[in-house]
Amino acid sequence: MTESAAVESPEKKIKVRINKLQKRLRREVGRAIEDFNMIEDGDKVMVCLSGGKDSYAMLDILMNLQKSAPISFEIVAVNLDQKQPGFPEHILPEYLESIGVEFHIIERDTYSIVKEVVPEGKTTCGLCSRLRRGTLYGFAEKIGANKIALGHHRDDILETFFLNMFYGGKLKAMPPKLVSDDGKNMVIRPLSYAREKDIAEYGELKEFPIIPCNLCGSQENLQRQVIKEMLNGWDKTHPGRIETMFRSLQHVVPSHLADTELFNFKELQMGYAHGIAGDSVTNFFDPREGTEEGGEPRAEKMPEMIDILAL
Repeated sequence: MTESAAVESPEKKIKVRINKLQKRLRREVGRAIEDFNMIEDGDKVMVCLSGGKDSYAMLDILMNLQKSAPISFEIVAVNLDQKQPGFPEHILPEYLESIGVEFHIIERDTYSIVKEVVPEGKTTCGLCSRLRRGTLYGFAEKIGANKIALGHHRDDILETFFLNMFYGGKLKAMPPKLVSDDGKNMVIRPLSYAREKDIAEYGELKEFPIIPCNLCGSQENLQRQVIKEMLNGWDKTHPGRIETMFRSLQHVVPSHLADTELFNFKELQMGYAHGIAGDSVTNFFDPREGTEEGGEPRAEKMPEMIDILAL
């Protein structure tokens, strides 16, 4: 074997990396779809495209899964052209035609409305998203789509959780699946288990034709950006913390919070609901977390438990 043959070519390395990321994203999207029953047989899924890496990756993975799924469902790609100055109108249609997916481009001048209503320098994301959401909901009904897929990923969900806690005084995030306020639309987030850094690398290697958002993406003072930097810092200094925090959103113990509407503290009595809101020592940790298979606390939790119990 020659030396050149023994050395893996850059093209092959890229192909191997793409396949690895695609398998990971397929697995995470498939698990989210199954866990939350996002897509069922006969569904018509409207995949919302913004021109960003997340929605491109979502469409790519859903189309990939569609080929091997045990159920039959339709995919329709939809982009809302908000008439931002300089928006390259040709990019999305050309890309969507090249991959052979049914698509629609909706034209609504929400840009002018946002710029007129929101004072200069203020955050435009709130109004922009409401206008965009209303338009997309209405279009989904028009084309008979019973599911609306959005490209929010795990990092978005965690960022929203901390935004609501720090600035809104609520323990609230983005649910992987929800029904709109009017009860007419079902929203799903197939990328709920996917990490942003995996999506970003996948998008770069796949060379998706990214379209930057010049309306709100350049506002550096956004509270979300502050939260994102905080989470990225934690991820670097404490590997695995992001995964642990996301798992906490799936293991909620209402009796160990303080919401009187979520748990009936007023009628709580001795011996009542033992094992849920009982002994604070034996139930300090959720029995689903922090234990080995035999029910004993994990070794890494022991010093923390000893310190707490010694107080």
